[in-house]
Amino acid sequence: MTSPVGNRRRQRSTRLVVAALMIVVSAAAVVATALTGSWLLVTVAGLVAVLLGATATKITHSELLDSREEAARDRAQQARAYADLTEVRTAENVEFAADMTGKVAKRDATISRLEKRLGDAAAELADARRDLSEARDEAAEARRETERLNGRLADAEERAHHAVVRMAELEAELDVVTSELQAERAAAGKWQKGKTA
Repeated sequence: MTSPVGNRRRQRSTRLVVAALMIVVSAAAVVATALTGSWLLVTVAGLVAVLLGATATKITHSELLDSREEAARDRAQQARAYADLTEVRTAENVEFAADMTGKVAKRDATISRLEKRLGDAAAELADARRDLSEARDEAAEARRETERLNGRLADAEERAHHAVVRMAELEAELDVVTSELQAERAAAGKWQKGKTA
């Protein structure tokens, strides 16, 4: 089965050949009648040549217009295809940017929460150390309350130990989250550079 484009080209080629043959026939008719020497025949042949030339010009002109219309259709189709492709890429970019923005916001919120918890742990550690210091001072000042103060001292030491351990855990968790955020920001920067390149 032949394509419509192939049929148009074959038809176009046939029309141009017909137009060229019309010009050749008209030229041959004028030359042939000129050899006869009859002015009437030469005049008739000249009129026929003019008519054939005008017809050939019209055929060629129609062919040119058809070619331009087809080229314009092809360009419009390509423009639509590029517009569709651009729309898809733009949607993908918007989706990626929204995803990355959400991830960065989530990481920022996690970091803020961890920083707050770290601050609370640091305050708790300071309180525990202050309590420990006060308990030691009271133990030195009041030997008679040694037993009661020893219990308080043990409690304060345990709180201080828990606070130190918790602070170390929170610092480690903050370091991990900070590293992940930096890696994601670097990946987003590379991706953005790749898109603009």
